[in-house]
Amino acid sequence: MAAASNHIVRLLILCLLIALSGVLLTRADLPRFAHPSKDDGSLSLLVLGDWGRNGDYNQSEVALQMGIIGEKLEVDFVISTGDNFYDRGLKGTEDPAFEESFSKVYTAPSLQTEWYSVLGNHDYRGDVEAQLSPILKKLDNRWICLRSFIVDTEIVEFFFVDTTPFVDKYFNDPEDEIYDWKAILPRRNYLSNLLKELDSALKDSNAKWKIVVGHHTLKSAGSHGDTQELLHQLLPILEENKVDFYLNGHDHCLQHISSTNSPVQYFTSGGGSKAWRGDINWMDPKELKFYYDGQGFMSLQITHSQANFTFFDIFGNILHQWTSTKPLLHSAI
Repeated sequence: MAAASNHIVRLLILCLLIALSGVLLTRADLPRFAHPSKDDGSLSLLVLGDWGRNGDYNQSEVALQMGIIGEKLEVDFVISTGDNFYDRGLKGTEDPAFEESFSKVYTAPSLQTEWYSVLGNHDYRGDVEAQLSPILKKLDNRWICLRSFIVDTEIVEFFFVDTTPFVDKYFNDPEDEIYDWKAILPRRNYLSNLLKELDSALKDSNAKWKIVVGHHTLKSAGSHGDTQELLHQLLPILEENKVDFYLNGHDHCLQHISSTNSPVQYFTSGGGSKAWRGDINWMDPKELKFYYDGQGFMSLQITHSQANFTFFDIFGNILHQWTSTKPLLHSAI
């Protein structure tokens, strides 16, 4: 009997190990990049969205001021919130738009650092795989673009999320546009896996600050308004995992929203080129801290205890500043 019992135990253990190995093999973690902060532990960066128009619509003027501010702040990298190439992404890896809208526009010495980029809905109207291709990094080694990924700077973790596949209308009513969904279908599986991977990564994070980056708005007073699909599917994960800030583009404006029913702060930096739409939706003044219907960009300076956000226009004027603080040490429970 004892021998039989031992044999059964060994079989159960073997089955458990096989099951666990299957889980480990099938788990797909988000790609991760390590980007060191400065020697003093601080970090400086610029955030830009909705920009790629061959230098037109004041894109070049925004780029000029980014270079000036970038030098003053000694920026460590740049974040692009998507819609990197208008109107329909890139046609391929040899599309001249990559150089005409990126390499030849952002030429300042301070901007010759990593550009961590997500895709926007206009990028999905072109050849998505071209924009994700390592060939582009060989053409310009600043370019880092994936669907979803993490940038770990120790004090801050940035979680970049592919938001375009969440939006129903691109599938149900694309009008005359054709979207490149090759790697997205079946859509339900793609979104389910992405949300699980994001939730797991946020839960595993020990960073002092957690920042999520996507193209689409969660909350906005701009022309696109709130993205309902993200409010229902993404925001609960951000709130549960105590994410500090959500950065986005999509609306061609600059704005800061402090919601009365969520601890997350929302920052839109979508003024990289074409803007001045002349429309703003009403929002409770207690929530809408700042709105600018024009071109510009945002900077973020962050330490263990403080995060400073600043919005700039195309002349380098400061439009809005906001600071969040945290204790240097976590309180003992």
